[in-house]
Amino acid sequence: MAESKKKSPGGGDGPHHNPDPISFEDSPLSELLPREELEKLSALQLVDLIASKLPNRHSSLLDLVYLRERISAMEDMTFQASAALEKLDAIVEKLRSPAFRVGTLLMTIDPDKAHVCVGGTDYVCRVDPAIPLVSLQVGQRVLCNEAFAVVQALGFDRNGPIVRIDELLSDGRLKIGQESGMNALVILRSSLLSKEKLKPGLEVRLDSTQRVALEVIGMGKRVERSLETVTELPWSGVGGQDEAVKSIRETIEMPFLHADLFKRFDYSVPKGFLLYGPPGCGKTLLGKATAYNLRQQLKLKTNVDHPEFFLHVKGPELLNMWVGESERQVRDLFAQCRERAAEGALAFLFIDEAESLLGTRRAGRFNGMSNTIVPMFCTEMDGLDPLQNVVVILASNRADMIDPAILRPGRIDRKIKVSRPDEAGARRIYEIYLKDSLPLAEAASVMAAKAAAEQFARVPENEFLEVFHRSGKREVLYRGQMASGAIIAAIVQRAKNLAIKRSIETERETSIETSNLLAAMRLEYGENDLFPSSDVTEDWLKLTDFDPENVVKLAPIKPRKAGSPINRVV
Repeated sequence: MAESKKKSPGGGDGPHHNPDPISFEDSPLSELLPREELEKLSALQLVDLIASKLPNRHSSLLDLVYLRERISAMEDMTFQASAALEKLDAIVEKLRSPAFRVGTLLMTIDPDKAHVCVGGTDYVCRVDPAIPLVSLQVGQRVLCNEAFAVVQALGFDRNGPIVRIDELLSDGRLKIGQESGMNALVILRSSLLSKEKLKPGLEVRLDSTQRVALEVIGMGKRVERSLETVTELPWSGVGGQDEAVKSIRETIEMPFLHADLFKRFDYSVPKGFLLYGPPGCGKTLLGKATAYNLRQQLKLKTNVDHPEFFLHVKGPELLNMWVGESERQVRDLFAQCRERAAEGALAFLFIDEAESLLGTRRAGRFNGMSNTIVPMFCTEMDGLDPLQNVVVILASNRADMIDPAILRPGRIDRKIKVSRPDEAGARRIYEIYLKDSLPLAEAASVMAAKAAAEQFARVPENEFLEVFHRSGKREVLYRGQMASGAIIAAIVQRAKNLAIKRSIETERETSIETSNLLAAMRLEYGENDLFPSSDVTEDWLKLTDFDPENVVKLAPIKPRKAGSPINRVV
């Protein structure tokens, strides 16, 4: 029996029957806008469009208002979520992107490339078109991206090693010496130093790659040892050294004052001379007097004033524990003198206590310093860069300890002995220190004569040293025979002090009297035992003029008790 089929309310054949789909053409919206335009509208705009189709006071308008509020809230939430997601994506992208590299610009290459040193490696990099090529400067730091393209200029580095300029090359580059563990390098000037007047000895700061000099720091380790002004010291102000003054004037002044005559005879001007003799006899004073008088003599003869450059160096000052530092300072001394001589100055290099710096070379690990300083000094004296208008003066009271290579002809050509003053010389020195401006009780010449006579008197109170010869002869030296300019200066100074004390005690103005000089002399010799107290013959011979081969022993004379007999053989 056939079953009757129940039809669905919608007109279908059963509960699983689907109605025909509704196409876009059946929608009333198709009458307002084409499908393409509707696709461009947002959900809110579609709701507003539907609401506009309904008649006023339609029951569905309130439903559309509620739907619009819900859709508006959802769209605001979606917008905020999208913004947060975009921001998060940007942060993640930055964290995942490769690091930028910082390099030093060495030079620009037209039209859009640059030579950059990054991490010690050179690259030819592209430059971002937004960066004008002319705005980039040599030595400037630049930022390079992962493709090694210059994308930003960072300015100049403010840190870096400090080095000293050793030489200026003809093309403007700089040669730096071996310092602070660095090898000798040739570096570029940055744009900041392109027009700076640099010279050897200056300290400059390098960039981190040690390829470019960025900044001048100063003179660095070049110690300023030059005297600002040389003391006005005419030859008449040097007493008791007539022979030494004569030798210096013949050695130094004559070649400068009669240069044409010396050139005619093809006479080589001495490069330097050695002043040797006992301590306190005026070696340093003679050096200063040489510089002052040479300037005055040249000014008088040529009407041209050549300023003097007097570089006063004490030998021990140059000794340094660091390897190569003493040699560097020796080079620097000669470099300073050559620089000033090239500028027209009279350059004098005066090295006091020369034996401490230029001592005899010996084998052994503990004498290595002199083994390198002496060759460096010799090289500077007669190297490829000649000394012109530079006078080298050495002073020493132990000339026997100076290396013979220094004292050979062609380097230190003249050896001038500075002897102890005799009685006439001592009298002259007293007159120099007893100036007319001082309150003197008598004429300076009279007081000087009395003081010198007392100092050089051969009386038992002045006996100072016994000399025993190989022949058996015994000789006595007196205080006057061991006098020096320094001792006489100290005696005059003590006499001033005694006169000042007397003025304070008497509360009236007093003058320096001869008795003050004699009392000061006794105090000076009584307090200051300036000579060795032992019987070491070698030490004493350096202070006297005796031949060491003929002397067996030297010893100071002990002070005698009152009333004891005096056995003296002269």
